[in-house]
Amino acid sequence: MNREAIFHNPVSNYAFPISYEKFKVRLRAGKGDLDRVTLVIGNKYLWHTRKEVPMEVEGSDELFDYYSYVYPVDDPRVAYYFLLEKGDEQWLYGDSGFAKPELVNIDEDESSAFVNFHFPFINRIDIHKKPSWVNSAVFYQIFPERFCNGNPKLSPENVAPWGTAPDRQIFMGGDLPGITQKLSYLEELGVNALYLTPIFEATSNHKYDTVDYTRIDPHFGDESDLVELINQAHKRGIRVILDGVFNHCGGGFRQFQDVVEHGEESPFRDWFYIREFPVSFDPLNFDSFGDTPYTPRHPGLKNLSEEQLRTACMPKWNTENPQAKEYLLGAVAKWTRMGIDGWRLDVATEVDSHFWREFRETVRGINPDALIIGEFWRNSEAWLQGDQYDGVMNYGVQRAAVEYFAKSAVAPQRFQELLTENLMRYSDAANDSMLNLLDSHDTARFLTVSGGNTARLKNAAAFLFTFVGMPCTYYGTEIGMTGENDPDCRKAFDWEESHWNTDLRTHYQKLMRLRKTRKALQEGTVRFRSQGDLFVMERQLQEELLVTVINNTDYPQNYTLSGNHVRDLLSEKAFEGTQNATVVEVPPFSAMILAACAAISASSSWVLYFARAASYLLWVGSFFSMVFQFRVIDMSGTIPLGFLLQIPGKRFSDVYACLIGNAEEYPQDICYLVVNIIFFSFFKGLVTVFTGHHSGQFSDFFGKNSHIGEFAEVAYSILLNPAIYLMLSLF
Repeated sequence: MNREAIFHNPVSNYAFPISYEKFKVRLRAGKGDLDRVTLVIGNKYLWHTRKEVPMEVEGSDELFDYYSYVYPVDDPRVAYYFLLEKGDEQWLYGDSGFAKPELVNIDEDESSAFVNFHFPFINRIDIHKKPSWVNSAVFYQIFPERFCNGNPKLSPENVAPWGTAPDRQIFMGGDLPGITQKLSYLEELGVNALYLTPIFEATSNHKYDTVDYTRIDPHFGDESDLVELINQAHKRGIRVILDGVFNHCGGGFRQFQDVVEHGEESPFRDWFYIREFPVSFDPLNFDSFGDTPYTPRHPGLKNLSEEQLRTACMPKWNTENPQAKEYLLGAVAKWTRMGIDGWRLDVATEVDSHFWREFRETVRGINPDALIIGEFWRNSEAWLQGDQYDGVMNYGVQRAAVEYFAKSAVAPQRFQELLTENLMRYSDAANDSMLNLLDSHDTARFLTVSGGNTARLKNAAAFLFTFVGMPCTYYGTEIGMTGENDPDCRKAFDWEESHWNTDLRTHYQKLMRLRKTRKALQEGTVRFRSQGDLFVMERQLQEELLVTVINNTDYPQNYTLSGNHVRDLLSEKAFEGTQNATVVEVPPFSAMILAACAAISASSSWVLYFARAASYLLWVGSFFSMVFQFRVIDMSGTIPLGFLLQIPGKRFSDVYACLIGNAEEYPQDICYLVVNIIFFSFFKGLVTVFTGHHSGQFSDFFGKNSHIGEFAEVAYSILLNPAIYLMLSLF
């Protein structure tokens, strides 16, 4: 047994409460080394009530297996140890290290030879409380200066024509009204959360050099424009988070300029890290973002005069200073009260943790459901314990995805090892709150890195939207925008639709819809099952199992899935198998999201006709209710199909899955059913209008039932063609 590889640490990402009722325990061991791991766990004060439960491998990376178990807590005081087995070899592993079972009196609370691991007490306040909406979040990142010019009167002087090749100095006139005007585009795409790079007053086009934290940059608009954006976004179910730069400010920040002018006499001298006075810009003698005092200038500042340096440098905040902290947190409170839904924090790990804890208290005190995302490109475990950030921009996953999907530099097995390594660093709540991305304002665009290969991007997107965490699309990626590293990745959004890659955009729409409607993609456990040159990832929630299968090669490959009836949720293609196994051919450079479904035998096809008759009767009944203003009894949203509950031996969900799964065999029946459901809902709405009586919550049905949403395209086409609908009625 490779005991050197075995590791556990209580009160960390290896032991954490998921809720007050659930406690997760992990153990690291050498890859393939152990035969069995048993967790012995219970109340540390009632040790005789302990339980022995087998642990399963949650994931594996290049060197280690990670075992886990979710323990249903009946008391918040937890003690535990591990029984490790390899062949005939057995060891106990606890807080005191390793011990032979025969040398330990397990029934003692604390044997002199062996000490258990303890999680002292599950305090509710210490549980990482992620926002309620993160699991269903579909993010879209916008660089405001380059998204849309909604009010040319706000544009700076000498603004460059929209679409000019970008550099670090020019402006193109993007603003907040432009984003508001394009909310319908974002809603149609499927976005339900926006992340805006900084919008506060600054001198640059990127706005990461803030000069006034209490004011919207006048080139973007004013407070009323932000309020309008927030209100209009919220009406569409779209949340808005802002970018906060609290590590540094711009050189033009008034308080810093006061230090430059008055030196040690300035009341703001301790707001920044000044090494000596007077302040010098050549060389710098103060801490500035990207520049170390007394070293050569940052390449971006190399050719600037001292006068230009005064505003171009970005002095670092001393967030320990009470007055500086009060100023920053006051600005945070102001914008949070305005109705935003959270913050993304720039260069977050260079700011002291005490500040972030107060920041979190400030934000969550105003909006308990606000999201806090830090920027860090490496292991962020220290900041993700539930008292600072909820998650970070997940550049670890981004780098791995670029290596696999864009460059084919690693095999599927190595890719899943990198993903596992990333997942095991953090708690479940932190993983759910990660902002997952393929590209951003700080990286080259994915399509450029992939050499313009759209199929590779579609594969990467399929992974992103089915992986754990919040998928984020950088503006324009969905239409095929390209760009090298900064500043080329910050091009103006091309609003000429004829230039768009519409197939790519449709792909993103499908993925966003699936992410928002499929609970397994939001909350399901993740397991990697890669085979050969296929990347395979399972997401499972209770009985719902979805399998993402990606072929990132230039030749077709086969994948075998349990079940005789399988459907690809992306293409809506159905596959039939035998003997409880279905072989699916995955074309070159393509992705599938596979779901197994039951089938309706020929002898039971009467179910389809029964469903059709039931929905038709309800349609007629609602029509007469409207005409004669009958009182309609309040019914649940699933009543039109609720009759199917009476079918012996079949649950409603099973029957409905069968209907959808057999759409290709019974297209007319399926269409007829969907259309009648829609018309029934329509007439119920008219009843409400004419009678003033609330006739049920049927409008919620479509939001709750993902299967209907997946066939919306079919239903809409029929609704727009009365002739086809009449034909189906006569069928």
